[in-house]
Amino acid sequence: MHTGPLAGIRVVEIAGIGPAPFAGMVLADFGAEVIVVERKQQNGNAGLKFDHDKQAIFNRGKRSLAVDLKSQQGIDVVLKLVASADVLIEGFRPGVMERLGLGPDICQENNPKLIYGRMTGWGQTGPLAQVAAHEPNYTALSGALWYGGRADHAPSAPLSTMGDIGGGSMTLLLGILSALIHAQKTGQGQIIDAAITDGSAYNSSLLWSLYHAKQLDDEFGQGWADGGAPWNDIYQCADGRYVSVCALEPDFYRLFLDKLDLATEPCMKEQWDKSQWPPARAKLAERFLSKTQQQWCQLLEGSDACFAPVLNFSQATGHPHNIARETFVEVDQTLQPAPAPKLSQTPGRAGRVPNKGQHNDEILRELGLSEQECVALKENSVI
Repeated sequence: MHTGPLAGIRVVEIAGIGPAPFAGMVLADFGAEVIVVERKQQNGNAGLKFDHDKQAIFNRGKRSLAVDLKSQQGIDVVLKLVASADVLIEGFRPGVMERLGLGPDICQENNPKLIYGRMTGWGQTGPLAQVAAHEPNYTALSGALWYGGRADHAPSAPLSTMGDIGGGSMTLLLGILSALIHAQKTGQGQIIDAAITDGSAYNSSLLWSLYHAKQLDDEFGQGWADGGAPWNDIYQCADGRYVSVCALEPDFYRLFLDKLDLATEPCMKEQWDKSQWPPARAKLAERFLSKTQQQWCQLLEGSDACFAPVLNFSQATGHPHNIARETFVEVDQTLQPAPAPKLSQTPGRAGRVPNKGQHNDEILRELGLSEQECVALKENSVI
C-alpha cells in the first residue's frame, strides 16, 4: 500500500540513466506508484555498472517490469501499462521513444490525461539536441558552471548535483507536479520538455541577481561570491582535511575574526577592502593550517562564525547534526540519503530496490492479461 502525498498517482518510467531515474525515485519516495520498465536485454551502453541491484538506490520504492522493447508484443504491453498511468518519464535523446513506438502522440492518443515527461541534456529542439554530452557540458553551456571556479582553479562542481539533479531531475519534477495539478483541473495532459541546460540556467537566477548588482564579474576573484573574498572560501587544515567559511555579514565576520584571534590584524580590519584580500587570504590559510579539522570544529562549529567542515560521505553520515535530522537512512544494509524535504503530515519513505523483472507477473495481472497470455509472453521471450 502506497502512502504519502502522491499516493494514487501511477508513474511509468522507461529505464535509463541520470536524472530521469532520480526523478522517479523522488516520486516513489513521496508515495507515487512507480513502475520502471527495464529492457529484458542488458543494455551494454548504459555506462553505469552495479555489482548487484541493491546498489541502484535510484530504483528504491519502484516496481520492475522487464520487457523486450525490440518486439511489438513488448511495446504493446508497455502501451497498455501507459494507458493506465498518470505520468510517463523518459530520458533518451529526441526521437528514440518515437522510433520505439512509444512517442507522446501514440501514448496520449489512448490516454489524453497522460503527462509525458521528457528529460534530456540539451532539450527536444535546438542545434545541439541530438549531440552526445554529459553533466559538465550542459552546465558549462548554461553559464552555471562558471562561478564554481577560482582564479587559480578551473570551474568545477560536484558530479551530478548541479546539472543532472538540480537542473535536470528537480526541473522535471516541478513540471510533473505542475502538470498533475493542471490535469486534475482540466483532464488534459501535456508534454514536458525538461533540459538540463535550461534547468541549470534557471537555477542560476540568484547568481544573475548578484551579477546585475555588480557582486559577480565575468572574471574570477573580483567579488565576494566568485573567489575573491578570503572570508568566503575553503581552507586546508593541518591533517589535510578541509573547512568551509563564509562570514559575509559584519557581525558574523567580527565573530569569525575573534574566534581565530585575528581581529587586530591590519589586513583583516576592513572586510570589503579588496586591496587587503590577498594578504588576508594568506593569513587565513596559514592560520587554518595550524590546527586539525576536528580542532577547528571544536572552536567554531555551533557558533555564528559561518563555518562547517568539508566532509566525505563516510564522515557526513556520522555527523551529529545529520544523525539528529535523520538525513541518511539504511535500507537493505545500504546507507543512502533519506527523502527530503520532511513533511509533517505525509513524510516521504525510502523503499526497497527491486530486482529486474521482479514484478512482471503481478503487473501483467493488474493489466488484465490472462494466464495464457502471460505464458505466451514468456515463451516468446517478451518478458
